Amino acid sequence: MKKAMILAATAALLMPAAAMAERTGEEIYNAKCSVCHVAGIAGAPKFGDAAAWAPRAEKGIDGLLATAKSGINAMPPMGTCVDCSDTELKAAIQYMLDAAK
Repeated sequence: MKKAMILAATAALLMPAAAMAERTGEEIYNAKCSVCHVAGIAGAPKFGDAAAWAPRAEKGIDGLLATAKSGINAMPPMGTCVDCSDTELKAAIQYMLDAAK
């Protein structure tokens, strides 16, 4: 077991930095969130729709992150980004909030 842990740690250190880099909010949005948020599928607030995003923005970024992680209405937990870190989810949420100003 110890040997396996050492090998895994070594492999992680040898990965290119780009492979370990967090994706931007725009990248996450385009790859994952836009599937529902462009057209407002199942009640998702549309990208850039200030009126739809205003009451959600009142929750604050941490409240929206909690909702994104647990899911809400038709949105499953983590949306469609099961491989997103909290930082990436926050960046995607902030990207959508900024577009709705």
